[in-house]
Amino acid sequence: MRIAIMGTGSLGTILGAYLTKAGYEVTMVDAYREHVDVLNRDGAHITGLAEFVQPVRACMPEDMEGIYDLVIYMAKQTFNKTAIPQIAKHIDEKSTVCTCQNGIPEYAIAKVIGSDRVVGAPVGWGATFKGPGCSALTTEAHANVFTVGTLDGPINARVRMVQEVLSAFCPVNVTENLMGVRWTKLIMNATYSALGTCFGYTFGEVSEDERAVKLALRIGKEIIDVCAELGITLEEYEGFDFYEAHKRGNAKTNAESIRMIREIWKGHESGEASMLQDLKRGKPCEVQQICGVVAEEGDKVGIPTPVTDRCVEVITKIQNGELSYCADNMKYFEKFLHNVKTQ
Repeated sequence: MRIAIMGTGSLGTILGAYLTKAGYEVTMVDAYREHVDVLNRDGAHITGLAEFVQPVRACMPEDMEGIYDLVIYMAKQTFNKTAIPQIAKHIDEKSTVCTCQNGIPEYAIAKVIGSDRVVGAPVGWGATFKGPGCSALTTEAHANVFTVGTLDGPINARVRMVQEVLSAFCPVNVTENLMGVRWTKLIMNATYSALGTCFGYTFGEVSEDERAVKLALRIGKEIIDVCAELGITLEEYEGFDFYEAHKRGNAKTNAESIRMIREIWKGHESGEASMLQDLKRGKPCEVQQICGVVAEEGDKVGIPTPVTDRCVEVITKIQNGELSYCADNMKYFEKFLHNVKTQ
């Protein structure tokens, strides 16, 4: 089986190293020339909560050759316009494209290659890109997971094949409700990832800041309300019920929700949002693909998403150089905290 990983940043470097180590024929594809050169010369250096160096094969997108049986798409959605056409050149009717991006990415690739060849795989683990050839695993082993499924629901042979491949790294669940899982994962990204980006926090620091967790509770409730109008049933993710954690009500239930939200993020404390990592490197981040999609879908169904909207505003200003990522940005969210009572 020929496998290409399109986009080998923080997550792709780790996955490529593990799949290669397991004996799969993997080509790690990335547009960062120095990264590709170091991977080919020195191997993939995995650090953080794992420590090893794995010889790998890497290339630039324009140097991809032939047809791949499986393309694992891990590039940011900001690269879709160039990456998806490149993928399409190197697949045939028997190939499978597995989307491991943030947000709701399956529809963009399905428009080009058709939904029958697309398998979605929301990522339940984190990593930090440390430099060319090196990535740090930041999620503890017990919390690492993928969930795979199709747009149409059935668990077919393509899903089982992707499940087998990805299990070389960590446990892989299968689902008949991919969109339910995607929107549940979006709660993770639009809460802790977005807030961590606004304030320059690790996920552990978000949990430690009572105000930030209250904001996470409000954002989660906004997403729950949007999903209700869209007819999307949220799924448990990583063993947690995100609906119960974010449904929000009186002071007693809010306090319990905050306890549950902090519990969800145990094992991810040292992680840092990919959006924040991008901004630190001077790159565009996926704020529109993560928070923006919540706001857009909310507008369509008439559900206000004010805290999510504020995250979009603040992160966009950081990206444009008008603000920095720091705790002082909490002042832009103060008005949303007054009606989140916990006692």
